[in-house]
Amino acid sequence: MSETHRLNSQLKRAYQGVAWHGPSLRELLEGLTAQQAASKPIPNAHSIWELVNHIIAWEQIVRQRLEGEPVTEIPDIVNFPPVNETSEAAWQATLQMLEASNKELRESIKQIDDAQLEQTAPGTDYSNYFMLHGVIQHDLYHAGQIALLKKATMA
Repeated sequence: MSETHRLNSQLKRAYQGVAWHGPSLRELLEGLTAQQAASKPIPNAHSIWELVNHIIAWEQIVRQRLEGEPVTEIPDIVNFPPVNETSEAAWQATLQMLEASNKELRESIKQIDDAQLEQTAPGTDYSNYFMLHGVIQHDLYHAGQIALLKKATMA
């Protein structure tokens, strides 16, 4: 099995399970309403919805870099896109965007070979390998935050 295949598998497991660590991101988000996703049960912390937008943003940035685009400037509005509308339809659209961004990144990973993992990711000073492990770790880090926010929201 190639390393790119393993990375793809780990990214997929982080998003939709079966994951070793516990519930996948999609499992954590399942059944949440727009109101719950937008709520801020912890003062000065991001909402679940804001974290999901942030995950989407970084999966897209990593995909763009993997496809050769040197994304270097990441303004705050791109890093943490605001939640402007909190309707149920908007939440469902956000969940669909998350699914699409994860799938698109996995498709981009399939387009490279293991030798390309050692190349420097465009616009960075680190390798594609480091970046791909980073995005998986990033997704899981925020999944942990989402799990805690979900518990606080449901309390």
